[in-house]
Amino acid sequence: MAHRLVFRVHALQRMSDRHITVEDVERVLATGEVVEAYPDDHPYASSLMLGWCGARPVHVVMAENAEDNEVIVITAYEPDPARWDATFKRRTS
Repeated sequence: MAHRLVFRVHALQRMSDRHITVEDVERVLATGEVVEAYPDDHPYASSLMLGWCGARPVHVVMAENAEDNEVIVITAYEPDPARWDATFKRRTS
């Protein structure tokens, strides 16, 4: 069974500000890779994922609520090249 995708209000606000669509987030979640894991986050462990929307890198912070079969989108943004290496997988600062 597919997970239900849940967007926090913060995520939707930031996505709108940053011109990131729901389809962009779905693409990252479907084809991206976890670049950081936060297993101690509460109430659910979360992850930072990197995906590509054309030539544009997009980071999505998400949590998985397995009990309710939900993937919760916390925020999404285009990583700042000054703070990430050229692959956008490792922080430089």
